Amino acid sequence: MNLDDFKIEVCSKMTAVEETTLKIMTPGPVQVADNVRMARSFITTNPDLDKRFYDFYKETCDLLAEELHTKSNVYILDGEGILGLEAACASLTEPEDRVLVIDNGIFGKGFADFVSIYGGEPVLYTTDYHRPVDTAALKEFLEQDSNFKYATLVHSDTPSGVLNPVDEICPLLKSYGILTVVDSVTGMFADELYVDNSKIDIVCGGSQKALSAPSGLTFVAVSSDAMKAMEQRKTKIRSFYANLLLFKTYYEDKWFPYTMPASCIYGLRTAIDNVIADKNHLYRHKCIAYAVRKALKAAGLTLYLEDGYASSVTVFNVPDGLTDRQILDKMCNEYNIMIAGCFDVLAGKVIRIGHMGNNANISDISDTLDALGKVLNELGFQCMADMKKVFLKSLEKE
Repeated sequence: MNLDDFKIEVCSKMTAVEETTLKIMTPGPVQVADNVRMARSFITTNPDLDKRFYDFYKETCDLLAEELHTKSNVYILDGEGILGLEAACASLTEPEDRVLVIDNGIFGKGFADFVSIYGGEPVLYTTDYHRPVDTAALKEFLEQDSNFKYATLVHSDTPSGVLNPVDEICPLLKSYGILTVVDSVTGMFADELYVDNSKIDIVCGGSQKALSAPSGLTFVAVSSDAMKAMEQRKTKIRSFYANLLLFKTYYEDKWFPYTMPASCIYGLRTAIDNVIADKNHLYRHKCIAYAVRKALKAAGLTLYLEDGYASSVTVFNVPDGLTDRQILDKMCNEYNIMIAGCFDVLAGKVIRIGHMGNNANISDISDTLDALGKVLNELGFQCMADMKKVFLKSLEKE
């Protein structure tokens, strides 16, 4: 294929995508506000050489720190949220380090892979995937074995929708001298998170969840204890791109380890400003999440979790006799609404509705539940209630 033919084919595909606008109600990425998209189109300078950009970057990091209630240094990295998780493990892990991997969900267990890649020994503390980690039970475990350099856990597990009490778990771990790494990619800005009060050493977030910016950025808050552990390593960090130490003096030196994606950071800054301006954003998430769960249960659907629900995503079991693909395809093809299935141990078993960030609004959730009810009825599952009506009525009581 020559270059002209290639351009024609790409343009035709782009036009087809633009003509079929989907309502994205997945658990991230979520819908992006117009002002965030516009900010990403601003003219950029050379972020490596323009000292004004270093000020802008630092101000953006400081705003994130303020919203996360931490005095830790925050760094924005050029990569999706997974980069932050791997960078935390790459920067802390040395060969044969024992690392406690708190596993009550797919992403929680996933930390073990990062630990192993960088030569550590992951020790899994596995609990029921249908509920949050029990702090008292974890304490009993630690009384028998607490010889860990650091522990990993997930604040809000996107596949299952469980919310773990990091404000209880992390102080417990710190009392045993264990550093903590928390994946709050889906949790932060949808559920309450006070990083310093929770004694979290490294917390990782992502642009495409409750902040409602496009995917492509992760940010990490790094405590002085975590930074000290990196500096006192006996071996070098086995990565360049995932080396958090390289960011420590970026502002003083006016030097980034790699060229920062200025357009993405302009968009992120606007998304942060949007969250700051929305004084009731956490309450809005909580109310909508509650009403969605009530609507699904009223219709006769069963939620995956038994308790410990996050405010960012609701997960329900695929009804007997149906497949996730049947539901997802009809939602997408006939109603132009995209919701999500799952993967790993939950592949084919559950459906997920994302109600975080810009998705957490009455109109879009109403449309989603209305369409879901019609799809289920058409596929032979008779809903016991009108989910849209139950959702709206539940919000009236909140």
